[in-house]
Amino acid sequence: MSVKAYVLLVTAVGKEQDVAVSLKSIKGVIAANPVYGEYDVVAEVVTDTLEDLNRTISEIRRNPNILRTVTLIVM
Repeated sequence: MSVKAYVLLVTAVGKEQDVAVSLKSIKGVIAANPVYGEYDVVAEVVTDTLEDLNRTISEIRRNPNILRTVTLIVM
């Protein structure tokens, strides 16, 4: 059974598009879209295991244009 999560991201001002594009190249990220509101980008992540999810989120957080993340794991 796969693990699915939504990652809500706050980016540096004006970097929403750049972050969304770069996230799409990360294994496990199946969608990344800029949004209006409290968060700047929403990413959909699907991995095989919770350990893989942790690795993917760690890779996402390495982007210097991302200031803060919130991860919502689907039940």
